[in-house]
Amino acid sequence: MAPETDPADLHHMAVAVSLARRALGRCWPNPAVGCVVAKDGAVIARGWTQPGGRPHAETVAIADAGAAAQGATMYVSLEPCCHHGKTGPCTDEIIAAGISRVVAALEDPDPRVRGGGGFDRLRDAGISVVIGLLADRAGEAVQGYLLRQTTGRPAVTLKLASTLDGRIATQTGESQWITGSPARARAHALRASHDAILVGIGTALRDDPSLTCRLPGLGDQSPVRVVLDSRLRLGSDCTLASTAGTVPTWVVTRIGHSAEARLRLERAGVEIIEVPVDAAGHPQLNAAFQALGDRGLTRVLVEGGGTVASALFKANLVDRIVWARAPAVIGGDGVPAVAGFGISALEDKRRFHRTGVTRAGDDLVETYSRPS
Repeated sequence: MAPETDPADLHHMAVAVSLARRALGRCWPNPAVGCVVAKDGAVIARGWTQPGGRPHAETVAIADAGAAAQGATMYVSLEPCCHHGKTGPCTDEIIAAGISRVVAALEDPDPRVRGGGGFDRLRDAGISVVIGLLADRAGEAVQGYLLRQTTGRPAVTLKLASTLDGRIATQTGESQWITGSPARARAHALRASHDAILVGIGTALRDDPSLTCRLPGLGDQSPVRVVLDSRLRLGSDCTLASTAGTVPTWVVTRIGHSAEARLRLERAGVEIIEVPVDAAGHPQLNAAFQALGDRGLTRVLVEGGGTVASALFKANLVDRIVWARAPAVIGGDGVPAVAGFGISALEDKRRFHRTGVTRAGDDLVETYSRPS
């Protein structure tokens, strides 16, 4: 039988994972990591990855602990780095601080860590290492980072707001507002926890959205705005382009536009990302998300319409769904949340695990994740 886990270890690791979530949307391309330093049964320091990815969680916690770190246990949600980047290795700081034990949830797949290299460095220094505590929970917080390291693309969250019968607008296109203000506030908080928010050109042209986080205190956490626009139809005077100097706007489009067509948007501060197109002439989604991963994004929130949603499901790119449902019915002539994408056999349906259901005023917000 495996030895029982110390309840104190579980508690401190749970706190470390919770701290990691504070960094979501603010530290890409680095992972969101949380850290707790405890000694003699008491927490003496905490830390999490800071905006822009530095300093790392371990560095923050060690600085907070000071001399008290000598002989303490460190709980960290991801393997400490052992390579030189823009800062020195966290493993060296842990050793120098006199930490005697490190409890970590996950191994870092970054090839620079060499598959457990950070742990090896700590063991070589005589530090006791425990790996795997609350790994599943910690993995949720760094899912996008892990996917980017292993597949090259960020994690994709699809956000939908619909009626009970899955409609996002009436037959005339009226959609504001299907869900109530509490559900919309949750959507803005969701934006703040992602690196980027993505829509299709149809949504951008129809709604002229700002795609910013408009909750009090979170205005500076608006993510990068990304538009799928194969023909560069986005106007240079639209909100997304005219505010690109304040909140970055990227346009993913086909390869081969003229310099003149690109310059119209580039002068407004929009970054143009060219990728191959699919048979329908739309940006190839796998290539698009690889390009976003190349630029460091780890978490992308998709708020596009039913066409973008169906394309994501068809390409098997949806990792998580956040679905707000209003207690109302529009009927079959309304606009569906997900357009058709060619499923003819039940065995081909896209399956997800329900991970949560909460109330937001009169609406229900359900979360789903892709089966591992």
